Amino acid sequence: MTIQGLTVALSKGRIMDQTLDLLREAGLPVPQDIETSRKLILPSMGGEIEFILAKPVDVPTYVEYGVADLGVVGKDVLVEAGRDLYELLDLNIGRCKMSVAGLPEKPAHYAMPRVASKYPRIATEYFRGRGQQVEVIFLNGSVELAPLIGLAERIVDVVETGRTLKENGLVVQEDIMDISTRLVANRMSFRLKSQAIDEFVRLLRPVVKKEETV
Repeated sequence: MTIQGLTVALSKGRIMDQTLDLLREAGLPVPQDIETSRKLILPSMGGEIEFILAKPVDVPTYVEYGVADLGVVGKDVLVEAGRDLYELLDLNIGRCKMSVAGLPEKPAHYAMPRVASKYPRIATEYFRGRGQQVEVIFLNGSVELAPLIGLAERIVDVVETGRTLKENGLVVQEDIMDISTRLVANRMSFRLKSQAIDEFVRLLRPVVKKEETV
């Protein structure tokens, strides 16, 4: 089989280095200068794969609309985006949790409790599922500020080490879900380029399994 003709969208940021390590260990052709180049589209040396370097929040969109056949992105972004994709493989990197956090003391009570989050869809569905009516406030910056300045009682955010929460006097109150990095595919590409995608997954899977046993 061959992996010729695939376009893969990679998430820039905290999971990029681990993603590239996995791809290289799997023997997939990664451009040598991908870490240092300022280009946003880089072909592998042999031209088998074209890599798109994107903000994580944009990766599901690129894959759903078919400009990328495959994408590597966190589960938090996938759930929030709600895109129509195939989830092929848990890469077992970038592990963290989506959690509810707030000040340890009893919060002030608004007529309707306020929750600040970069993930309004996840926050809304979580509290609705618990039968709790809340006002979700979307913030794109440091959501930890919201309880400190009285904007919201609680926040919903990704928690990795908990250091930022601790340094700002916040504590985790509830965990919503576990998060890790996933390999996803465009539905049409999955049918039309099935051999290439199957080979990509076949090469990657043993490396991921090895990561899981560490």
